[in-house]
Amino acid sequence: MNAPQRYIAHLDLDSFFVSVEVLNDPSLKGKPVIVGGSRDRGVVTTCSYEARKFGVRSAMPMRTAMKLCPQALIVRGTRGEYSRYSRWVTEIIAAKAPLFEKASIDEFFIDLTGMDKFFDPFEWTIALRKEIMEQTQLPISFGLATNKMIAKIATDEAKPNGYLFVKPGMEKAFLAPLSVNKFSGVGESTYTRLKGMGIYTIQQLSETPVAELEKKLGKYGPDLWRKSQGIHESAVHPYHESKSISTENTFEENKTDVPFLLSELVRMTEKVAYELRQDKKLAGCIAVKIRYPDFETTSRQTTIDYTMRDDELIPVGIDLFHQLYRKGQPVRLLGVRLSELTSHVLQGSLFDDGGKKDELYKAIDAVKNKYGRSALQKARTIRGGSMEI
Repeated sequence: MNAPQRYIAHLDLDSFFVSVEVLNDPSLKGKPVIVGGSRDRGVVTTCSYEARKFGVRSAMPMRTAMKLCPQALIVRGTRGEYSRYSRWVTEIIAAKAPLFEKASIDEFFIDLTGMDKFFDPFEWTIALRKEIMEQTQLPISFGLATNKMIAKIATDEAKPNGYLFVKPGMEKAFLAPLSVNKFSGVGESTYTRLKGMGIYTIQQLSETPVAELEKKLGKYGPDLWRKSQGIHESAVHPYHESKSISTENTFEENKTDVPFLLSELVRMTEKVAYELRQDKKLAGCIAVKIRYPDFETTSRQTTIDYTMRDDELIPVGIDLFHQLYRKGQPVRLLGVRLSELTSHVLQGSLFDDGGKKDELYKAIDAVKNKYGRSALQKARTIRGGSMEI
């Protein structure tokens, strides 16, 4: 029996941060807008298509961006609004899609395989895009194809604010004229080496012997050749709340010392935040769990603006603890969990003091990576007497 034809949709909110800023301040519409740091510090987080016409790009130093487009309007960024709109779009998709993956704060994959028995996948995705745009007023593009790789590239080709369907069997024809650096993972170094081999387009790549690619590029050569044939088997990973990072402490002796419990809470929050940053993730929800000697377990969670920073997670965790804790009651176990995880690289100075703060976390994590996770701790967390599980 033949396997059902795969249909994968990739949806990407166009210049997401800029689009949100324009909704909140319509005077920015149609103008070159940069979300990032000051004119001479930090890097560009994202920019409007009007700014891109001048050569401005994400991750570009702000000084360079301002030389290219001195008339650009600089916006610092409103993270709470980005979180709110991202959740709004997620809720719309979750209510409609049979299986979807939230790949980052502003992009999604939907697996529509087998659903062509009931509806046209292309028309269904067009209708979903229309609903998202009508409800949120955000521009969004999509690509529909037989695998995630082709769908994502199709989205890039459809932008801004458009859509493209690469029909089954047309994968190689679609890829053929595109530049080889359209594939994720083909950075400047690999791109230069491919050009040195006379390979500029994906069609040229597809016609190059695998052995030659392996000789020049190592193990990455055959993988790149498979991509050039339109082959990509990566699955859509269901988005669900159980996707989380957590840690728990079961104490050797029941604890009633609130300062000790709070120091444990801070230490554990630092631990899970560190793991979050190592995974290059953001968390949109934090939960605290308390178990008493009779094994009764209570927990409380709250949604937060997407973050990966200790200093933003710890106060919320402490507040949840105070809401949960029964004064004077001994505690057997304490736990912290971060969930609603999503991928997104936070560039330099997206938020207030973002550049300095993110550089500080990079430095702290570098020390932990080299000397162990306990190499740096907040003063209030240095203690003994617990067993981590």
